[in-house]
Amino acid sequence: MKFKAALLVSALMLSWHASAQELSGIDKTGFDTSVRPQDDIYDAVNGGWIRKEVLPPEEAYTGAFKKLYDLSQERSRKIIENAAANPGRSSEAQKIGDLYKSFMNEAAAEKKALAPVKPDLARIAALKNKAELIKLFGELQRSVVTVPVTFYVGPDAKNSLANLPEVDQSGIAMPDRDYYLEKDARFEKARKAYVAYLTSMFRIGGFDQPARRAEAVFQLETELARLQWSNVENRDPQKTYNKMSVEALAKLAPGIDWAAFLSAAGASGVNELCVAQPSFFTGLAGLVEKTPLNVWQDYLAVHTLDAYAPFLNKQLVDTNFDFYGKTLAGTSKLRPRWKRAVKTVEGSLGEAIGKLYVKDYFPPEAKVRMEGLVANLMKAYAQSIDELTWMGPETRKAAHLKLSKYMLKIGYPEKWKDYGSLTIRADDLIGNVKRAREYKHEEMLRRIGKPVDRAEWHMTPQTVNAYYNPSVNEIVFPAAILQAPFFDMKVDDAANYGGIGAVIGHEISHGFDDMGSQFDGDGNLKDWMTADDKAKFKALTSRLVEQYNAYEALPGKHVNGALTLGENIADNSGLSIAYKAWRLSLDGKEAPVIDGMSGEQRFFYGFAQVWRSKTRDESLLSQIVSDPHSPDKFRAIGASSNSDAFHKAFDLKPTDKMYKPQNERIKVW
Repeated sequence: MKFKAALLVSALMLSWHASAQELSGIDKTGFDTSVRPQDDIYDAVNGGWIRKEVLPPEEAYTGAFKKLYDLSQERSRKIIENAAANPGRSSEAQKIGDLYKSFMNEAAAEKKALAPVKPDLARIAALKNKAELIKLFGELQRSVVTVPVTFYVGPDAKNSLANLPEVDQSGIAMPDRDYYLEKDARFEKARKAYVAYLTSMFRIGGFDQPARRAEAVFQLETELARLQWSNVENRDPQKTYNKMSVEALAKLAPGIDWAAFLSAAGASGVNELCVAQPSFFTGLAGLVEKTPLNVWQDYLAVHTLDAYAPFLNKQLVDTNFDFYGKTLAGTSKLRPRWKRAVKTVEGSLGEAIGKLYVKDYFPPEAKVRMEGLVANLMKAYAQSIDELTWMGPETRKAAHLKLSKYMLKIGYPEKWKDYGSLTIRADDLIGNVKRAREYKHEEMLRRIGKPVDRAEWHMTPQTVNAYYNPSVNEIVFPAAILQAPFFDMKVDDAANYGGIGAVIGHEISHGFDDMGSQFDGDGNLKDWMTADDKAKFKALTSRLVEQYNAYEALPGKHVNGALTLGENIADNSGLSIAYKAWRLSLDGKEAPVIDGMSGEQRFFYGFAQVWRSKTRDESLLSQIVSDPHSPDKFRAIGASSNSDAFHKAFDLKPTDKMYKPQNERIKVW
């Protein structure tokens, strides 16, 4: 196997070298020549594009990832519309086509109005006491309706071969607790708009005193937000691992019949589970007790209208968009109906579409090429581990062991999901949405008491993304990520390594970031660093927190270095490893100068252009407080500024804005 992997890498390098003289892979039309890369690599590479690019009124964001997402959506649309036009090909094609038809039938949605959700509203109105309320919280785990508790089944963090049920905090509709609690004019504006939105939803739903109900629901959600752990706290796998019996949970959160909740959720046989945020559930028990039943009923009723609004009549669709689209995302126009339909079909039948997607758009040789790339990056990572000065021999040995146990998934799953039990009807959109969610819930329930399915995928092939899963110690690259500007077989090596190479390095590095490094090679939450090395690691990463805290993403709003630490470690380490892998691929030779750019410069230009983007302020605000990724500009300049190779490639001087003295450049992996 080792020989075969090495051969694949060699063949890959040869094919790239053959085309190196043709294209640089760098889009110089997007450059801003008034900005020096030594002062701002991101603006130098992307400033011209940012000035010229016009954000469509229906979009909150555009950029390299978004362009690929749009391409993926167009391809999925062709697959879906072909299935709708030729439903007899297979049962799955029939379901794909029928779900799409049900969404595209706007006239039917207008005619039905609120009828599809009236039984849900009646069920809520019929609640007689808090005991029935708790049972309904459990029943609604099968739905898309947000309630204060989320039930989930996934790998036991300390026994990665077994599945463990878990309860997590939930219950708020705005993007993050900061939207309810922070004294910032932007959040205050969102709060007022949210109360107005709730008022409108109650009015459309036929409820009396809509403003009073809306204010009461908002106050209830604010109380839930106060109880919730922050995003930074939720990133700590040790703090969020609290395995206990159902009886212990009942003592922790008295007054809530947890056995009844679990039974209603379909998990009556569960005896122990993980409680992710213990203090939240203690507080929730008190909140359930003190809050009148009628307020909880209003909360569930308006959350039901909120959840199903995108699938109902135009009045509800527009009201929902006015808040989530205009206020929170800054967009002024609703996306075309076909795009919303494609998103719904992908969310419900993602692997059925994925099966057709890889057949049409992911040839077998693409998978082979990606395997070669990953092998080269893994080799570079192993060399980097050997060269680290902060790490002792015991930790170094353990790091190599973990790296050797990485599982690689590329393109698509070996075994596809079976949608045979999912009923889809061309004339029942809300029913389809409900049944699709129930299908996913039942699929999750089947994990209880069974070993972890290590072959399972958590993204579809047509997803433009990649991920590392610490519980399985796997890196996963869906088919759609293997395209320009991340990867293009027609261009020079340097740009490809700066693009897809850095993406691969990023995902490998997640196994060694502040969270991933707490899991061993078998996916168990277990220390493998010595105490001394762990202290050195924390000292290094605390410097990274400080670096990113200094970046101001919006006036008065800085990047949260603690929230984004894992992604920042992965960005910095991924870039470093990709550069090392590129140099190894040259086999001691120097890269040619192409279009006036050295190979080293093309590598960093390639990295910077991957993060090319334009985002509305409203959407960026949400990202700053809730997204573990730094805004794109700071992903480019943050990692580059810590790179010795970047300083050398552009001959940085102390007077340059991106210059950092050697001893201030942070190298974790």
